[in-house]
Amino acid sequence: MDNTITIRPAVPDELETVAHLRWEWILENDGIPVTGRDEFLKYFVSWAEENASSHRCMVLLRDEVIIGMAWLVVLPRVPSPRALHRASGDLQCVYVVPDERDSGLGGRLIDAVLDRAQELGLERVTVHSSPRAIPAYSRHGFETSPRLLQAQVARTP
Repeated sequence: MDNTITIRPAVPDELETVAHLRWEWILENDGIPVTGRDEFLKYFVSWAEENASSHRCMVLLRDEVIIGMAWLVVLPRVPSPRALHRASGDLQCVYVVPDERDSGLGGRLIDAVLDRAQELGLERVTVHSSPRAIPAYSRHGFETSPRLLQAQVARTP
């Protein structure tokens, strides 16, 4: 197994591979797709292209093979007299293929997204985590906040 690991922004011709990862993630977690695989892949690629300015995908590669992904969603915030241009981020869909887990690669992916958020000048990055991943996020700087609240308004898949 080669040990050349790269983390970088995804390029357009990699979006179908990223869509495959998203599909596998849902199946791995006992999710039930509402579409067929081909329909999902086509939709996902189109969606990612249309939302590229707000949803930035980072890929994790071993050599030339994509083995993980993470998405940084950039959310513009209301201007303030103290800062005219404000934005925050949301870390979404962090996924590493099963054979590559528990080796620190997910943490490297999280750090790369946080570095990108800092480059973009984001005020903060939030994440909605599975219970299994909370320790990983905590090790990489995420902490609970008494000021960040959420209301569940719809059940999301």
